Amino acid sequence: MAKRVMSLIAALGAVIATFVFLPASTAAAADCAPAWNASSVYVGGGSASYDGHNWSAQWWTQNEQPGTSDVWADQGSCGTGGGGTEPGDSDADFLVSEAQFNQMFPGRNSFYTYSGLTDALSAYPAFANTGSDTVKKQEAAAFLANVSHETGGLVYIVEQDTSNYPNYCDGNQPYGCPAGTDAYYGRGTMQLSWNFNYKAAGDALGIDLLGDPWKVEQDASVAWKTGLWYWNTQTGPGTMTPHDAIVNGAGFGETIRSINGSIECNGGNPGQVQSRIDTYQAFAAILGTTPGDNLSC
Repeated sequence: MAKRVMSLIAALGAVIATFVFLPASTAAAADCAPAWNASSVYVGGGSASYDGHNWSAQWWTQNEQPGTSDVWADQGSCGTGGGGTEPGDSDADFLVSEAQFNQMFPGRNSFYTYSGLTDALSAYPAFANTGSDTVKKQEAAAFLANVSHETGGLVYIVEQDTSNYPNYCDGNQPYGCPAGTDAYYGRGTMQLSWNFNYKAAGDALGIDLLGDPWKVEQDASVAWKTGLWYWNTQTGPGTMTPHDAIVNGAGFGETIRSINGSIECNGGNPGQVQSRIDTYQAFAAILGTTPGDNLSC
């Protein structure tokens, strides 16, 4: 009998050891359902993703934010661990997934790749990586909304009105316009223009954009980097950078002011301002966050 008991104990120990030495978790997180939209109607069993979780509607609902109402049942986290990227990869760390990016820009020009965006992020690591998760998502949505407005939904790589091309050479600059007086037209995600902006952006990024401004329309990563350069370092006609406007709580409206100032703000072009706001609100919903206050300028 004693030998039989000892054998049973040994067998049980082997089973326990098997469980102890299994990896903690090898299962991938669930894919995210379509992002919750305040204007959409959800019926019982309907699903939506919000704040990194999937949610299931218990009954008919509209404009009831997941996590704030009993109508929504939390189905657990989603969207991480199963995307084929390792921790530390730029696209693994970026809070906008490729699926969300494609949802934001369904008709984009193939030049504007998601990988080009994620490759560019290392140039400005504070972007969409400062403050709370809400603020991070708001900044990503705000940047991409303004990019969408500037490029017609990531369709245009260069400024379409070629008659403007000779107007962007400031001959008073000591370095002049070595690429030609008509070479500094709008390009890329923020439509970088003027020889002095190409010089400043190139110096900041370690790229000779003054001598070769065409890099912005030939390299997707450079096109994204120049947009991030403006967003994170330039106040433009405003009083703060767009990055600071979001992370310091000034609101989306101040990002518009920093990009296009009096041309659009203070009644300059309310239709254009509203177009930017509408896009920002849509992108914030895709990322499962709220747009915050002070949307207009």
